[in-house]
Amino acid sequence: MDTYIRTTAFLSRVAGVAAAFLIGGAVLVICDMVIERYIFNLTTIWQIDVVTYAIVGATFVGSSYVLMTRGHVNVEILPLHAGPRTRYWLAVSTAVLAIAFCVVLWVVCTQYWFQAYSEGWKSNTVWRARLWIPYLSMPVGLGLLVLQYIAEFLALVTGRAHPFGLAPAADAERFAREQAQAALGDAP
Repeated sequence: MDTYIRTTAFLSRVAGVAAAFLIGGAVLVICDMVIERYIFNLTTIWQIDVVTYAIVGATFVGSSYVLMTRGHVNVEILPLHAGPRTRYWLAVSTAVLAIAFCVVLWVVCTQYWFQAYSEGWKSNTVWRARLWIPYLSMPVGLGLLVLQYIAEFLALVTGRAHPFGLAPAADAERFAREQAQAALGDAP
């Protein structure tokens, strides 16, 4: 089980790096588009498509990294006010629901990608990009997200991780104090 969790964490880190490169590439393409359009007065054919596909691809591909690092928006109101046992079962139930939702989304997106691939879909723009290429980020990213959710679930049920990343003794007041100290540093 530790091997699965470590391998999934490695894949999520690789996906996070790939997502960062996609965002960086999108920024460079936007710079190219601005230079071509406003300095050289040229038309831009492919840049908007590439930027859109890169940002959407980064969102899907980077989702497992965001889950692994707990970088998503989190509201801990319920877990903080619940006891350790309730917090655990709340974490288990939300993990199962999240895995089920992501598996369904992965199946639907994989079918959508395959349809784009098998039918040779192309974009409606002048560039006429083959859509299966950018659409591939959906099943790949969601597949990695499912794997990471399963790793998170396994870590939770085997005691390798605390529910919601909160220590068993965490309560709302202590958590708020720690967050404030982290935000303010050593300020009085």
